[in-house]
Amino acid sequence: MEKVRTTPYPSYNPIGEEEVRTAAEVVKTGLLSDFLGRHDEKFLGGRQVRELERRWADHHRVRHAVAFNSGTSALIAGVGALGILPGDEVLVIAYSMCISATAPLFYDAIPVFVDIEDTFYGMDPARIEAAITPRTKALLPVDLFGQSCDMKALGDIARRHGLRVLSDTSHAPGCRYENGFAGTFADIGVYSLNQHKIIHCGEGGIAVTNDDDLARRLQLIRNHGEAVVAEMGYHDLRNIVGGNYRLGEVEAAIAIEQLKKLPRLVEQRVALAEELTRHLSELDFLVPPKVRPGSEHVYYLYPVRYDEAAAGLPRGRYLDNVRHLGIPLYRLSEGYVRPLYLEPIFAEPDRFKEGYPFSLLATGDRPSYRRGICPVTERLWEKELIVTSYTYPPLTRSDMRELAIAFEKAALMR
Repeated sequence: MEKVRTTPYPSYNPIGEEEVRTAAEVVKTGLLSDFLGRHDEKFLGGRQVRELERRWADHHRVRHAVAFNSGTSALIAGVGALGILPGDEVLVIAYSMCISATAPLFYDAIPVFVDIEDTFYGMDPARIEAAITPRTKALLPVDLFGQSCDMKALGDIARRHGLRVLSDTSHAPGCRYENGFAGTFADIGVYSLNQHKIIHCGEGGIAVTNDDDLARRLQLIRNHGEAVVAEMGYHDLRNIVGGNYRLGEVEAAIAIEQLKKLPRLVEQRVALAEELTRHLSELDFLVPPKVRPGSEHVYYLYPVRYDEAAAGLPRGRYLDNVRHLGIPLYRLSEGYVRPLYLEPIFAEPDRFKEGYPFSLLATGDRPSYRRGICPVTERLWEKELIVTSYTYPPLTRSDMRELAIAFEKAALMR
């Protein structure tokens, strides 16, 4: 069968002359970072970092935004800021980038896996309470693929059980949820400014909170807090061994310009995704992504459910056909990521720090990391999910129609 597409897709590149100009202006100052790890006005960083934090907080309508050198650093700091201690349990999902589940390990806490919803792919509220024990201290849900979790339900559960919530919103910047934004309904919400995200500055992250003390703890963990708490008069030292998680001035300046573009970039993604959904909805073997009531979807990724029985082809063979038709698909297109509890750090916990921190719990109290604990996640990974990333500008509605044609024809190739 002839190829549907014969030229590569253009890369996604939201960086323009505005970012080039502002980065050059910062470089000319010679002040590429303006943090100091001591208790003075530079403890909170330079002019660009502070301006980015102010603008991010204003945009998301929160009291505080704290900039980090990556979303990973921000998640690690978020766990620490919540006061998570050795042997505490944090509920996580298995279908995400690894730091979403491993962040608690940096504080010798125990990740406990909770399955995701079958439709919207957020942490499933219906499965949470069965996973809660007297050791549970927090939830770490992920706004997977570009839309918010059911934060109303998660928040209700957390309040009922006295738990904190740390939201990984790396996939969903600018996603409106209820009367606010994804990431702002948790005690701490974390965004990524990594190269591959909807907006980026190469590497960077932002944590947001409405809690003054959590904001201060995030700042302390970001920047050598142990060296400043005495002069600051801050006495809650749980986890206040700070790192160098500081964002540079060039990256902050670029991120400021990127934030200005976020609403337009989201609008373009939504328009392309809706066009693709309109066409794929006509195929009986594919189910386009569903949008949660009360939430937008910003389509960082575009997940599709594949019905092997209806298509008459195994998913791997079907995706090979899509590639043959000229549509490039990356490795994670087939099933997304392997459930994280199948990775050696969980599947073979004795090889990690000689079994610590898992050994803090009695054998009968340790959570299971065996295959089968998250059946929805495993089914999506093994059989059903196809993940694409082609709902970005400068692609067009015509490209979406072409992509849909390839998805349709691939099922006809035997």
